[in-house]
This record gives sequence, structure tokens and C-alpha cells, in this order.
Amino acid sequence: MFSRSINQAWSVGKREIVLDKKICAMIGVGGFIIATALAAYAKIYLPFTPVPITLQTLFVLLSGAVLGKKLGGISQLSYLILGGIGLPIFAGIGGMLYFFGPTGGYLIGFLFASWVVGEMLEKKSNLPWIVISFLSGTLIIYFFGMVHLSVVMKIGMSKAFVLGVAPFIPGGLLKIILATLLYHKYQTRFKTIFK
Repeated sequence: MFSRSINQAWSVGKREIVLDKKICAMIGVGGFIIATALAAYAKIYLPFTPVPITLQTLFVLLSGAVLGKKLGGISQLSYLILGGIGLPIFAGIGGMLYFFGPTGGYLIGFLFASWVVGEMLEKKSNLPWIVISFLSGTLIIYFFGMVHLSVVMKIGMSKAFVLGVAPFIPGGLLKIILATLLYHKYQTRFKTIFK
């Protein structure tokens, strides 16, 4: 009898947490801000480009998929604001000047990529469409990064592609695969909690 009451209380407690969408939204947004910031510290510098390899794009893509376009976009906008005011969360650096450096375009692309992924996955979420959504988000990040790199370094678009996109394609594909596997497996749960 006592254990049954505890189990009922536990299930009620779990349901209340899941159904409180505002708390879930705050936790989700905060979680993706932290995940994006921490992923910036997992970086590898390549000798021929000023752009490091990081895990950030994985969490940018998942932020839009898991939280939806609005909350995903808010998580990435918040990340940009916090880094812009000086918190050292842009690969260990912070401040507005970082946006004018060679990797500033990628950061701006985070916001748009998260929103687009969320928008696309609101329409449908079968496996091929999930892959297309994550690929679209990745291409947006690459596009913003490449254009910005071209302007900042005063180089042509083809050179910017060689320095700012080509070296990251294999890792980007791996992150798309990982994001797809995670989201496809747990999407029903994510929708119950965040949408």
C-alpha cells in the first residue's frame, strides 16, 4: 500500500514537471545555451585556417529540432548576447569584437540555422526530412561563415570556401548523422516536453 502511494506520487510528480511547459522551455533554452558554450571549448585548430573545428554546430542543429524554431532561436540569440557582453563562451573568448573576427559569421549563422531547422521540422519529421533539415541548417552556418570570412580576410569566395567550409565538411556530415540519430530516436519525447 505504502509503495503504491509512493509510485502514484512519483508518477504525478513526473507528469506535473512534463506538463509545465514554461519550466521545460526555460530549462531547454538554458540547457542549449550551456551546451553550445561548452561545445566551443571542444576545439581543434587547423594550421591553414583561422576557423577551429568545434562541436557547436551539433547543438545548434539540435536546439532548433528539440525546442522548435522559437525557443531554439531564443537559445542561440541568448548565446550570442551573453558572448557579446563579454562572457568567455565563444571558443574561450567573449566580447563584441569577436563578431568582427574571422569566425563571427558562423556565430550569426547559428541563430538562423536553429530557426530554419525548427521551422522545417514543424512541417514533418520523417527520417529523410530530418536529414534534409539538419543539412540545411549546416549549409546556412557555412554560408554565413564563408561570406563573413571573405569580407574580414579580404579574399575571394572560392578561397573563403577552401578555408572556411571545405575542411569542415567531413565533421559536419558526422554531426548531421549524430544529430539525426538522436533526434529521430527521441523526437516524440521532445515534442511532448517542449512543443
